[in-house]
Amino acid sequence: MEEKPWFVYILECQDGSFYTGVTVDLDKRMKTHAEGKGSKYVRQKRFRKLLRSKECKNRSEAQKAECYIKTLHKYDKLDWFKDNITY
Repeated sequence: MEEKPWFVYILECQDGSFYTGVTVDLDKRMKTHAEGKGSKYVRQKRFRKLLRSKECKNRSEAQKAECYIKTLHKYDKLDWFKDNITY
């Protein structure tokens, strides 16, 4: 059985802050964030829009990417998705 792909994503909140997360179902996760039922951070800051996402081979790869992205400065985070910087 082939493992489902995981996604690492970055979204923008209403206050302009960014949130990075991982999921196996990007559409469902964005709907959850938009409904205010996602992470505590996004519930408080309120979802604005999905900015970037990248498919990963598995959960481990997605979580490693998420951890790396969280170490970057705000706008460097968006560049990671563009440039496919390794972590």
